[in-house]
Amino acid sequence: MQLTINGDDVYVATGNRDLDPAKRTVLFVHGTGQDHSIWVLPTRYFVRHDRNVLAVDLPGHGRSGGAPLKNVEAMSDWLVKVLDATGISSAAVVGHSLGSLVAIAVAARHPQRVRAIALVGTTVPMPVSDVLLEKAKENQHEAIEMLNFWGFSKAAQLGGNATPGNWMLGGGLRLMEKAGPGVIYADLVACNGYLDGMEHAKSVACPALLILGERDMLTPVRSAMRLTDALPSAERVVLEGSGHALLAERPDSVLDQLIRVV
Repeated sequence: MQLTINGDDVYVATGNRDLDPAKRTVLFVHGTGQDHSIWVLPTRYFVRHDRNVLAVDLPGHGRSGGAPLKNVEAMSDWLVKVLDATGISSAAVVGHSLGSLVAIAVAARHPQRVRAIALVGTTVPMPVSDVLLEKAKENQHEAIEMLNFWGFSKAAQLGGNATPGNWMLGGGLRLMEKAGPGVIYADLVACNGYLDGMEHAKSVACPALLILGERDMLTPVRSAMRLTDALPSAERVVLEGSGHALLAERPDSVLDQLIRVV
């Protein structure tokens, strides 16, 4: 689906189905330097099980035009404009990494539009190292390499894909290589600058599910403990052996958890 928001062309994947405002809706938000394609498995499932699906490309990402938004709060307000443009009154919001921060913010700032949130590979705050920020600011390929290396568990780096012939690290690398100049830097700055996340979390009224990777080196399980406690109605699930790239490493397990909530 092509939309126009703030004068920019925006792409939203709907699973090739017409939207029905009478049905429940699931809105998916990708992470740093990525796009809607990380959600292929869950979007296919939910659209075939009587849900509307909206898997967005954030501004400046994937097939969406415009400049990357500068902070998490702006991204959360933009999601509401997506709902408005599609005629959807409320949705369950599922976000990975940066997208998980956007899910928290939109649930806190626009509670009437969000019925549940699922946070995949998350923590608050979500600090970014100065070295990574500098590499990304200079659009150095090393920034992508760093994100990709630390984003996968050691087991995933040796193979282990359930689909023979698929190379998880290679896929992650190619996806972020598609990001335009400045996109990854803008996303990392947004993650690093989201300082109101814990206060936002405390005000979230809807059910929340955290799906975490046991071997996640970017948003470690231990760092998400405070966030779980801050969210009034939160459940935490830790997927054994997975790194930060849970959609690639444990796609079936992530879907199993999402089915329970959204």
